[in-house]
Amino acid sequence: MSRIGKNPVVIPAGVTVEVNGNVVTVKGKKGQLTQEFSDVSVKVEDGQVIVERSSDHKNERSKHGLYRALISNMVVGVSEGFTKDLELVGVGYRASNQGQKLDIALGFSHNIVLEVVPEVTVETVTEKGKNPIIKLSSHDKQLLGQVAAKIRGFRKPEPYKGKGVKFVGEVLRRKAGKSA
Repeated sequence: MSRIGKNPVVIPAGVTVEVNGNVVTVKGKKGQLTQEFSDVSVKVEDGQVIVERSSDHKNERSKHGLYRALISNMVVGVSEGFTKDLELVGVGYRASNQGQKLDIALGFSHNIVLEVVPEVTVETVTEKGKNPIIKLSSHDKQLLGQVAAKIRGFRKPEPYKGKGVKFVGEVLRRKAGKSA
């Protein structure tokens, strides 16, 4: 039995979970999310979402914990939301935004202008003497991670000086330079 899959997902106040056929819909104060599922059964009983599988086939075992984790992320997302912070490490690296349009200077000949999807809110923080920080927040954890990975992919941190776009709190594996 999956240790994660057998744990019920507790539904907090202000969140509603509906199951129609093989689609789960979660509504809350931050928004609404839907997820299609297969090979498992999802039930809502006395303030909890229970994910069960009918047999021990490999396909059903692999999806049992997955769908429970996805539903849990949906419930947390519509009630509290998720945030990711990216830090720009490097001389001359800057970030600014006008609404959903993110303008990043990463040492290339032109600035990178990214139109961020409306479900993800963008905020940039620039303090003198500190690295610029891009704050992303959303109710959809998958979409938030995808946008953050796209921004990080513009210039990944390099192992010698650590320059690039990194997550706040990310520990980079550093290499020694040339030995004289």
